[in-house]
Amino acid sequence: MNKINILFILFIWFLFINCHKCNDYLSMEFDCNPTFATIQNDSNISSISFGSCSDENSAQPILSDVVNLKPDLFIYLGDNIYADANKCSDFFKSYSKLACKQEFKNLVAQIPTIATWDDHDYGKNDGGIEYNLKTQSKHIFLKFWNEPKDSDRYKHEGIYNSKYFGDDNHKVQVILLDTRTFRSSLKGGRNSYTPDYSINKTMLGDEQWKWLEAELLKPAKVRIIASSTQFGIEHNGWEAWANFPKEQQKMADLIASTKANGVIFISGDVHYAELSKQTFNNTYPFYDCTSSGITNIEYNPRKNKYRLDNAVSKINYGNLNINWESNPISIEYKIYTINNEVLFQHLITLDEISFKP
Repeated sequence: MNKINILFILFIWFLFINCHKCNDYLSMEFDCNPTFATIQNDSNISSISFGSCSDENSAQPILSDVVNLKPDLFIYLGDNIYADANKCSDFFKSYSKLACKQEFKNLVAQIPTIATWDDHDYGKNDGGIEYNLKTQSKHIFLKFWNEPKDSDRYKHEGIYNSKYFGDDNHKVQVILLDTRTFRSSLKGGRNSYTPDYSINKTMLGDEQWKWLEAELLKPAKVRIIASSTQFGIEHNGWEAWANFPKEQQKMADLIASTKANGVIFISGDVHYAELSKQTFNNTYPFYDCTSSGITNIEYNPRKNKYRLDNAVSKINYGNLNINWESNPISIEYKIYTINNEVLFQHLITLDEISFKP
């Protein structure tokens, strides 16, 4: 047998093995199936908690603190597990470990919970459009997070989605971005990425951008845009919107063109918490409330000239509390650590994050 034939056989065998890594994922089950609390869309909400980076192999006591705070909603911002999967069974093993944790079961049973993903639960560290199990990963993600079968998330590529809560006078829009499925390749090496100004590079992809524009045109008092990676920071070599400056500006331009008032970003990924404030041309200031991580800690936060005060290198979760009775309406961002100790707080008024008449 010649060398070409051997290589061909090896190639076919490689395709066969990889095609069968996930051929039965639709019938696979998790070891535990928690009960998920529900919330009615017409419910007025004022307290929204969020967090990211929860290693399923570690204890997660801060989830009990979230339950004790009793927010109206909890948002998982990604790296909800650390699967980094080469086959579908890896996802099921990781999700099963999380699902069987008592602190997680208590959280989702008592606090309505929604989620987006980041790289490790997407399936590949720093991964983007090139990841070859993204379709399978999506369906496993939606299955785990108890996504309703009639959800739009099943009808399009990726997992982006939006939720609306409250009556017209208390309307909160939560936009869950997918910053993985469509994201172009990064420029440079890991932890030392460089800005890429190519007009052909994208964070969200054409269809998600079109969808986002339509969402921002819908009425809402407060808009929370959940991005797994940070939006409002300066470039620092790590994964962030700042690696694609034109996409970062595109977001600012879209908010400006739609006249979407009340936008606040929330993000995770970096294993510390902070608040960033950045203003683009023709916009009001954009606040990016970063909370990370539920289990993981980075003791050397990267530079960020847009950071207000100091970064928090402790186990943490974030909370936005909307005071509907204040004039103007205000939103307070707090960073909590174990035992609900407040490590940082900052008040944002709705007037500050609205276009002037």
